[in-house]
Amino acid sequence: MLKTYNKNEVGIGDMANLRRLVYFVAVVETGSFTAAADRLGITKAVVSQQVSRLEQEFQTSLLVRTTRKVQPTEAGLAFYQRCSMILRDAEDAFGQLSEVAGEPSGTLRLTAPFDYGMSVVVPAIAAFTQRYPNCKVDAVLSDQTLDIMSGNIELAIRVGWLAESPLQARKIGTFRQLLVASPSMQHKIERITSPDEIAQLPFVANTALRDPLHWNFSLNEIERRSVNVQASIYLDATLAVREAVKEGVGISVLPDYSIANDLAEGRLIQVLPQWSLPSGGIYTVFPSARFRPAKVRAFVDLLVERETAIL
Repeated sequence: MLKTYNKNEVGIGDMANLRRLVYFVAVVETGSFTAAADRLGITKAVVSQQVSRLEQEFQTSLLVRTTRKVQPTEAGLAFYQRCSMILRDAEDAFGQLSEVAGEPSGTLRLTAPFDYGMSVVVPAIAAFTQRYPNCKVDAVLSDQTLDIMSGNIELAIRVGWLAESPLQARKIGTFRQLLVASPSMQHKIERITSPDEIAQLPFVANTALRDPLHWNFSLNEIERRSVNVQASIYLDATLAVREAVKEGVGISVLPDYSIANDLAEGRLIQVLPQWSLPSGGIYTVFPSARFRPAKVRAFVDLLVERETAIL
């Protein structure tokens, strides 16, 4: 026998409570009412009011509010974990329906490294939202590797060399590492004939890399050189390293996707172009799931299209 509910019973028969779950989850994930309101496209007052009503209905404090940040209480964290699961299942359900209809929809949450994100992913997002107007994208560009097992991220784009992981991954492209300098250093570069000699030049180190001072060069896959350099400047972001090199303060190794325009337009030049560095991979990484929403597959397909067009 099916159980019947009183429409006045808390959480039952009141669609406003479902909306409040969305508001509450957004506050926890963004860490503030203002950021949650921006994500949802509504006012901060509405978010604050609706979350307060949720706490009043259950007579439980779900959030600790400070002037700097909003954090969940112990009860709030447990409630968030259940809420995010409910909303994720709901999005999957809508995703399955949109797949039947042949049109991806909903909000795609993804993360990518900052430099690759700025150079490749942001233009891809623009093309994606134009191609699929029923889709929104919530992207986090960061050189920190974010945990996609939490359920808040549906797709991660990783660049480099993947470590062993239970996550599902698909290689969608490759990139080359290039030793480059500003044209203002041309007179110094012309005297360099072998990787062993680059230690004579000032070097800009990218501390976001695992080993930014050690590089392995090869010539025609036969002759190899392993080189240790001494840095004069240390920076923690690829785009910052690029700008420093363009200013002529030193040479460095940068991925081709971040400097393609600078090389084509003469703002950077390649050093020892006959020598090559190891190529890396570009991967899309997913949390383990039986169902991959249409929006995720559509975005990955678009990225593959764009990567293929670059080659």
